[in-house]
Amino acid sequence: MDLKVLEETPPWEWPEGTDKMLLGILRDNQKDKSDRLLAARLAGDYTVINDELAAALLSMVRNGAESEELRARAVISLGPVLETAYIDEFDDPEAVPISEETFHGIQTSLRELYMDMDVPMEVRRRILEGSVRAPEAWHREAVHDAYSSGDALWRLTAVFCMQYVRGFDTWILEALESENQDIRYEAVCAAGNWGIDGAWSHVASLAGSELTEKFLRMAAIEAVASIRPQEAVEILSDLTLSDDDDIVEMAYETMEMAGLLEDQDYDDDWDERVIH
Repeated sequence: MDLKVLEETPPWEWPEGTDKMLLGILRDNQKDKSDRLLAARLAGDYTVINDELAAALLSMVRNGAESEELRARAVISLGPVLETAYIDEFDDPEAVPISEETFHGIQTSLRELYMDMDVPMEVRRRILEGSVRAPEAWHREAVHDAYSSGDALWRLTAVFCMQYVRGFDTWILEALESENQDIRYEAVCAAGNWGIDGAWSHVASLAGSELTEKFLRMAAIEAVASIRPQEAVEILSDLTLSDDDDIVEMAYETMEMAGLLEDQDYDDDWDERVIH
């Protein structure tokens, strides 16, 4: 299957042998850069990732001859499987698409690479963002240093990482006031993930306002139910009356995920869904 076709096909419909095809592209440094970038992105999907693909992605990250863009993309693709392994703890090895040995090998390699100051900054940023999906003791200091650096990109990385590393509530609240919309977005996600009560009024205001940038508003809608579920019901219910189908869908999905829909009727379209 052509890569572009694969990109437009739902992963659960990918044909048998997709993992081998992606592996071949990742290992062939003569392939077009855009193809390898796309292959690196697709290789991180749960339906295909395995020990071989994980090793190929890690090899890219370690290879200084590869472009920064490709190295950064490869490490981000490792993030989801690291998170799966971290959460499952290999209680059910068949539920994790990589082996425990591979998991720990990736963790060790990424820490070593992050500590190597000769590795380009963009790659180090992405290493921190990818590796933090399976938090380790060293991440806390790394996130602290990244946020304290004063560099806008490092600060953005740090706030993203605060979704996964505990103990940064004060800085998350501070980041909610940032003029940088990307940092505010990550702060909203982090506040929702940890259910930070002090973020309630700010996040609720973002969720309810039509003036909020849409990507930021969508994150806020999801976050309110994690911070104050019962108070979020009124906000989310009002949002189901929005003229924006995306907002309506997010409101319903958030209530459903939070168990806030006690009784519901389903129809073909989200905007025809009725709450009793």
